Amino acid sequence: MNILDTLVGAILAILTTIVTESLRKPSLKMQIYKAGDANYTDRPAKKARFLYLELINRPLPKVFRWLSRNAALQCHGTITFHHLDGTNVFGRPMQIRWTNLPEPTPAILVIGEKRYPFFDPRKFEHFSRVDVHSGESEIFNVASRFDDDDDCFGWSNESYYVEPIWRNQNWKLPKGRYLVHVSIISAGEKCQSLFRLINDVGLNDFRIEKALPSDRIQN
Repeated sequence: MNILDTLVGAILAILTTIVTESLRKPSLKMQIYKAGDANYTDRPAKKARFLYLELINRPLPKVFRWLSRNAALQCHGTITFHHLDGTNVFGRPMQIRWTNLPEPTPAILVIGEKRYPFFDPRKFEHFSRVDVHSGESEIFNVASRFDDDDDCFGWSNESYYVEPIWRNQNWKLPKGRYLVHVSIISAGEKCQSLFRLINDVGLNDFRIEKALPSDRIQN
């Protein structure tokens, strides 16, 4: 009987550990975040609309709040843009830019009385990863559109280094509708979601929508 009790106790202890560790793991989900509208007088556009998604690390259910869910560490990811038939528009992924991190503006090299902007890859890499704690979230950019343009542009850290600035021709999406696939990795965890990008409307209606159940992408 003692041996049986010991065995049952050991099994229960193992199961408790497994359940506890499972609960403590980050639980990530993505959702649409409200668009950002802006008017400028001294920027590369007079009018702009920025589209965002939100990464959330769900809190534990109330009954388990005595535990602490782990933070999702060093979150980084990519976005791919697809036609509605699933084919990849660019054939490559765009690195995510986390909105709340500082703008990775070019560094300035001063030689004599002249100033030269230059690309600093260390700064570029620094602004691509975030930690998301339990019950908290981080916003990231998807695309932007300016003034009376019909085209929109994928928005990433590259947008600050291109010419014309902001309107990154490497990520230009003509008027139309697209699928947006997002993949985010954090310390072994992976979160993926699919959305629709609506760019066949006026600037004020430029938006992200939920993907349809039938939407599929091709790698």
